Amino acid sequence: MSDAPTDRLTRHLSRMAQVLGTHGLLLVTLAAGLVPALLLALVAGGVYEAVAEEDGVAALDHPVLAAAKSMRSPGLDTALTWFTNLGGTVGLPLLAAVAVAMLCRWQRSWTPLILTASAAAGSLLMTVAGKALVGRSRPPLSDAVPPYEYSDSFPSGHSLNSMVVAGTIAYLLVVYLGSRRARIITVLTGAVFVVAMGLSRVYLGHHWLTDVLVAWSLGLAWLAILITVHRLLRVRRLRNLPAA
Repeated sequence: MSDAPTDRLTRHLSRMAQVLGTHGLLLVTLAAGLVPALLLALVAGGVYEAVAEEDGVAALDHPVLAAAKSMRSPGLDTALTWFTNLGGTVGLPLLAAVAVAMLCRWQRSWTPLILTASAAAGSLLMTVAGKALVGRSRPPLSDAVPPYEYSDSFPSGHSLNSMVVAGTIAYLLVVYLGSRRARIITVLTGAVFVVAMGLSRVYLGHHWLTDVLVAWSLGLAWLAILITVHRLLRVRRLRNLPAA
């Protein structure tokens, strides 16, 4: 199924391809996606180095956790525990499944399923590999809000996975939606969800701030790569399209 925004985007890409050539447009698209991905990966590496050497941004971990503890209350603890479960191993897959099913039905295409599944698989792999390689301990249980969590801390899986999954779905909606206002609301809603998820992990004492920062950096880098691949595939399709 095709919609007006997608048609307009295709026409714009077709015009660019006429000016740059298909190969030129491929290179521009590749650079536009991979340069931010590389920069974000470097940011993630800087956070890891700060954690390993216990300096730089890692110096904020204990003060930020102390500030979070000072803001706690029974009601807020309960609300944020409920909210953080939306980014867990049950909540996030359920939310993603509903959103992807609706997108696939709306567009009559398997693209949302393929792109979101690829995104989730990559973020899960980074989460598991990062925890195994770094082996960082979570904040002490005495500083955490129950129910307690015992896996390694770096990076924050909730933060990384919510960034990638929510970001992928938001990207697809921006591509499909016809209203500029709807696209802006989609981006803002996704951003608020991701930021709130990461900060909830710190508030509840389940992660250090740097666990969340590196998760956001890795998640954005992976998103940049996925979106670049999707855009490249669209550009390649221009070879089979008539001139706009």
